Amino acid sequence: MLTNIEQMQKVKSLKDVEIKDKRILIRVDFNVPIDSHHNITDDNRIKEALHTINYCIDHKAKTIVLVTHLGKPKNGYNEDLSLKHIIKRCERLLDKEVTLVEDFLRDRTIIDNAQDGQIFLLENIRFYAGETKNDETLSKQLASLCDVFVNDAFGTSHRAHSSTVGITKFVPTKVAGFLLKREIDAFSKALFKPVEPICLVIGGAKVSSKITLLNNIIPKVNKIIIGGAMSNTFLKALGNNMQNSLIEDEYLEEALKILKTAKEAKVNIYLPVDVVITNDIQHPIDIRIVPVQDLLESFMAVDIGPATVKLFEEAIGLSNTIIWNGPMGIFEIDRFSKGTFRIAHAIADTYAYSIVGGGDTASAANLAGESENISFISTGGGASLELLEGKMLPGFENLEQI
Repeated sequence: MLTNIEQMQKVKSLKDVEIKDKRILIRVDFNVPIDSHHNITDDNRIKEALHTINYCIDHKAKTIVLVTHLGKPKNGYNEDLSLKHIIKRCERLLDKEVTLVEDFLRDRTIIDNAQDGQIFLLENIRFYAGETKNDETLSKQLASLCDVFVNDAFGTSHRAHSSTVGITKFVPTKVAGFLLKREIDAFSKALFKPVEPICLVIGGAKVSSKITLLNNIIPKVNKIIIGGAMSNTFLKALGNNMQNSLIEDEYLEEALKILKTAKEAKVNIYLPVDVVITNDIQHPIDIRIVPVQDLLESFMAVDIGPATVKLFEEAIGLSNTIIWNGPMGIFEIDRFSKGTFRIAHAIADTYAYSIVGGGDTASAANLAGESENISFISTGGGASLELLEGKMLPGFENLEQI
């Protein structure tokens, strides 16, 4: 029986179908970070979609309709989350004119009367209430715009929304874009065709969000490095007083179970031996490095310490496959970023096959200047997490199979 990830690898790609003179709708993920002045601060997600879009242009698609969300609008139109702020960047990267359709339901004739080869970008799909509800009516309306549906939005493929799943019920041809295929192939290489030893480096804030991942991946790896705030729960479960550090007390027993399961499976788990602490995150004046047994009263752990960095670096350096999901501390604050950046450097300096999953982790690798030295950086946060948990992603389920 095929595993979920092997099943997802079997989806057809854009190259497997004829698209000449066909109307193509591509679900892209242009959910890029934008500052308070509506400037794009990182356009990598747009760049990652260019291969798929350009392939459709080069193979004479009749029309190309791009669909994406931006942010999390709550009640319809939101000026700050309008795609008019990103369309110029799309045009510049594609070197083509792109027409923004402000309301494809009202302005349908703009698309119906298009010239051959014209490219459209629909306004933020989450302005429509039916999108996140996987509404059948909205799904049909999107499907009516195309002959071929292409899912190239890995970052939203763990959500059963109208533009990722609902639409597939009403389009005759539905395939994966090149980014979607690259994502699933990269994770498959790390999880099912790895070169041992295999190391999972995991961090972030909460144990609760990664319990399924840990339980699923223990049989597949040789060692697990746990850092970030989630390590506080493990350390407290082992009897350490973590003072004011972020702790999930309701998961202390679960943490002990994970440690026990790993031990029985002969998987080595590495936890911090020292931490950077402060008594005030927002105004950090008093910052110290202490062993995990010696946190000062009212202080909290905000980063891994130098001894922990060396311990983790050694474990990473002796690995041939590395999966990294989650930072080692509050890396967004410069004074608490050293641990995360040192781990990024350590991973980049190996000859291992390395894969980074999660938006924060990708951002950390980029800020550390190591993006080019990581084998693969996933564009999906929640999607990559669910993939590591062994789940079938809804965005793959209804695509055609090879």
